[in-house]
Amino acid sequence: MTAPAPTATGSKAGAASPSRRTRGRGRVLVRAVPAGVLVLLALVGPVLAPHPTDTPLAFPYAPAGDGAVLGGDALGRDVLSRLLTGGAPLIATALGIAVAVTAAATLLGITAVLRPALGRWIERTADLAILLPAVLGIMLIALAWPGGGRLAIGAAATVLGIPYAVRIVAAAAAPVAATGYVEAAAAGGEGLWHLAVREVLPNLRATLLALFGLRFVEGVYVVSVAAFLQLGPQPPEADWALMIRENAAGITLNPWAVVAPCLAIGLLAVTVNLAAEALAPARTTPETQL
Repeated sequence: MTAPAPTATGSKAGAASPSRRTRGRGRVLVRAVPAGVLVLLALVGPVLAPHPTDTPLAFPYAPAGDGAVLGGDALGRDVLSRLLTGGAPLIATALGIAVAVTAAATLLGITAVLRPALGRWIERTADLAILLPAVLGIMLIALAWPGGGRLAIGAAATVLGIPYAVRIVAAAAAPVAATGYVEAAAAGGEGLWHLAVREVLPNLRATLLALFGLRFVEGVYVVSVAAFLQLGPQPPEADWALMIRENAAGITLNPWAVVAPCLAIGLLAVTVNLAAEALAPARTTPETQL
């Protein structure tokens, strides 16, 4: 007597489930590993740099050769050494911006949803802040900051990024806060901290990871734009964004002095976004739950 069809179907589904989980982990690794490798290379780059970053080795905009694999920059310094050294400061600044914006937006967005009276003020303040042009806000904060520099740009990007992020978190948290289990917890006397951390926050992991990836790329973009406006890192610091501005005039003489940091910034932005998307938990649907 043969086994009933439903049982056979169920066994096939059960056997296929570990295979799907394995393929899912493989996709996560494929997307996350490049970002980790690039970040690790940027962090250990100063140790791998073959030459000092502030010592000229050849004439300005020297082409790639034996002494300098990627040639020389505007002052004849080794482009490869400055490329290996200039990633860590940019990544640290963008990472600080992403962490600060995501954390502040999470706190304010969830609070706005769980406490509607306070939430109206939070959302109105965010709407007013969004009206300020980003470049103008960066210039105002950076120029008013004592000493300016990288810290001023990081603070400006954080302040200007929070209003947009608050709106995103609040929109994602609103349906979660309206569910029955959150309302039951609130009716049972649970406080704001418990509702936010134990009930709402675990359901926003996908949104927050995507937001973190976007804020990281935004941080890289802001620092790069500030370098062109001469508001961020200053010479002779080795920085990918600063390398592009410093060497733009000689791009026809030694393209690697500009192309190499451009490629590094582009790869950093793309790989970090792919990693954030891959690490986000899969969203379940009624069909997948059956």
